Amino acid sequence: MEFPALALTLRLAAWTTVLLLLLATPLAAWIASGQGWGRRVAQALIALPLILPPTVLGFYLLVGLGPQTAVGRAIGTLLGHPLAFTFTGLVVASTIYSLPFAVQPLVAGFSSVDPKLMETARILGASRWAAFRLVVLPLTKMSFLTATVLTFAHTVGEFGVVLMVGGDIPGVTRTLSIAIFDRVQEADYAGANHLALWLLLVSFAALLVVYSGQTRKET
Repeated sequence: MEFPALALTLRLAAWTTVLLLLLATPLAAWIASGQGWGRRVAQALIALPLILPPTVLGFYLLVGLGPQTAVGRAIGTLLGHPLAFTFTGLVVASTIYSLPFAVQPLVAGFSSVDPKLMETARILGASRWAAFRLVVLPLTKMSFLTATVLTFAHTVGEFGVVLMVGGDIPGVTRTLSIAIFDRVQEADYAGANHLALWLLLVSFAALLVVYSGQTRKET
């Protein structure tokens, strides 16, 4: 078993999930709060990773995080090294790649909340944050669960973007999906099957959690 690759994959998925929930919550709340071209453009940009080949997104992230761009040079100067082929670079790439899996469930959840409930809470003296925490969050907890599970599971199974941005450095950027690819390249199909089974079980468990939560909500 590739325990270093498994540990790195789980760490990457955990960091990505936490960062995406912090980023996606206000972004989804803004998108769900109104109409307009700005929100439509934002939704289109967020959904791009769903249709772009991972290698395309990975290539542009690799170039963007490298010393060829002003942003990449600024990051390299600030950190003392480029983000490409580092664990931090993987986190940045995974956050962008999994963004729609966090934002879209939250947009759906926030859009389903009656705005009058927020207005009533504000009239009763609650601050905007208090109204969001006491009214919106309890009504959208299933959306947060869906966003969390899908983001984590999607990050665990990433391959193309991770390989493009991080390469295949043992203990640094080699995730479980890359380890499977390495086993296939070495014609170790039994080992690849063993690792792939772990990813299959994680993916199935994640979907089971989501659909079980939806069933409880409907009943």
